[in-house]
Amino acid sequence: MQRDRDSLNPDCVDRVDRADGADRADGADRADGAVAAVRAALAAEYPDADCELNFTTPLELLVATVLSAQCTDARVNQVTPTLFAAYPSAPAYAAADRAELEEILRPLGFQRAKSGHLIGIGEKLVADFDGQVPRGIAELTSLPGVGRKTALVVRGNAFGLPGITVDTHVTRLSHRLGLSAAKTPRAIEKDVAALVPLEEQTVFSHRLILHGRRVCTARKPQCGACVLAQWCPSRVKVEQ
Repeated sequence: MQRDRDSLNPDCVDRVDRADGADRADGADRADGAVAAVRAALAAEYPDADCELNFTTPLELLVATVLSAQCTDARVNQVTPTLFAAYPSAPAYAAADRAELEEILRPLGFQRAKSGHLIGIGEKLVADFDGQVPRGIAELTSLPGVGRKTALVVRGNAFGLPGITVDTHVTRLSHRLGLSAAKTPRAIEKDVAALVPLEEQTVFSHRLILHGRRVCTARKPQCGACVLAQWCPSRVKVEQ
């Protein structure tokens, strides 16, 4: 939500790989007008879409995103005020007492693994990055507990760098809307990134996630209440 964010400069962005039309998976080609209409409808429906994890610095977002694995954002937000106050910097995590850290993380579950990740993140940030959160995907994914999805969340929301974050909601909606027929998160990311302008990619990811949570759910999509229904090739299938 609140964050330190550099303005987006496409000329100096450390960009994720983008696919052109020839690289899209079969079924990913959509009429430009329909894709633009989907983007516009989502923007109108979710004008304030944003990261639902509370943070004020890149380190706080990195930590919160790692903690959100197998846990809801709301639950993470209940724990992070105490956590961030106790561990305000990478050196603080590196020097953390593991038992004390686990106790703070206990409400989230998997506290042993998650405390290990946070201590390891602190140690590597101090050793390799002068205690600062890096911006590059390769550098971010070198940190314990950080995969590509987490890296893209941090890049997009802490640094204003473009990228499509592919979670279960983005995967489901990308398939249903015909934005991608790909099977892997990386391929879906490339397909969708080819359809969405750089400056819109982070917020577009947020909008897809919100729509997946609220309307286009996995088991019972609410097609009758969906603002995207007229452009959705899967509407008939999911309503049957």
